[in-house]
Amino acid sequence: MPTNPLASIEAYEALIYSLPDVFPHIRISTLVVASIGPVTAVVRGEVHFGQGLYLRVLEVVNFRQRRIERYGYELWKGNEELWWYDSWPHPDLPELRSTDPHHKHIPPDIKHHRVPAPGIGFAAPNLPLLMREVEQEHLSK
Repeated sequence: MPTNPLASIEAYEALIYSLPDVFPHIRISTLVVASIGPVTAVVRGEVHFGQGLYLRVLEVVNFRQRRIERYGYELWKGNEELWWYDSWPHPDLPELRSTDPHHKHIPPDIKHHRVPAPGIGFAAPNLPLLMREVEQEHLSK
């Protein structure tokens, strides 16, 4: 298997479908990797952690370029959205330049309150980092 999970759909499927084995707080994963072209796949679904927490995931991955083309990650507790990450550029916001276009929306005013997203990007899988974030910040309290 290639060392870069973004090198092939098979390698990325292995990463996605092994997440519950690697992260014991995952109770249910409905993540599915679906080919949408000769070199592109979409990853879509939810990861449920218990305590009402679940992560909604949408990624488009280009295996020829070995990169995530776009993504959206939303953490919910019941009907309350706790945060989300996206890659929509905001070049007019100097506070986001360090990780542009990657950023996180957080309360208060979750739609407009954005902070840099170190570690999130297009060149490597984001989901392991997000699983650790959920475990450390929301489940280990």
